[in-house]
Amino acid sequence: MTNTRTRLLILLVGTLVATGASFWEAPYPSELRLQHIPTMAGIVGLWLVVEKQWLSPRPVLCLLAFLWLHLIGARWIYSYVPYDRWLTQLSGTSLSELCGWERNHYDRLVHLASGVLFVPPVWEVLQRRGLTGSSVIALVSVAAVMAIGAGYEIAEWTISMLFAPEYAESYNGQQGDPWDPQKDMALAGIGAIAMAGWLLGRAFSQRVPVKNTGT
Repeated sequence: MTNTRTRLLILLVGTLVATGASFWEAPYPSELRLQHIPTMAGIVGLWLVVEKQWLSPRPVLCLLAFLWLHLIGARWIYSYVPYDRWLTQLSGTSLSELCGWERNHYDRLVHLASGVLFVPPVWEVLQRRGLTGSSVIALVSVAAVMAIGAGYEIAEWTISMLFAPEYAESYNGQQGDPWDPQKDMALAGIGAIAMAGWLLGRAFSQRVPVKNTGT
């Protein structure tokens, strides 16, 4: 466990270094500072989680993976992450042209990933708190992830009310879509339900005894 803890702390140090490096020639430095407030909070929080062993390594890695997705989005600001250019350089294919997209969908990916990656940590916390019944844990996990997502959307709404419209738009990344919060919540819900369903199926399969078919 000590070696695993050390590796996780090294990954967190690497994430901190990458956060600092993201300011190098950043296209939107003022917005980047605001984006990295949750980044720093996440790094500090995960450091405490690892030090106190509040979660096992796999849920920590899930949260760390989400933090890196956010770090990438923060570096270019979610609306301008050049994933289409990267894919075109690698394969010669434009994903936006292939799918007929007119907006940058990186923020959609991150919201979907939030549902997938937040469920395992919530699931483990509920188990450690003594909640029994896999079905109940799955339901509460999805509800908790949706509540987290709703809280974030409220935070984005608060930013849009407090800051200048162009500054709020660059942070929130709505790209002119009035239904952006609802779509983000829907994707987070889909991701959470998919992951909770997979964990639930795995829990049930581990309980089913294997029949001895030998004679």
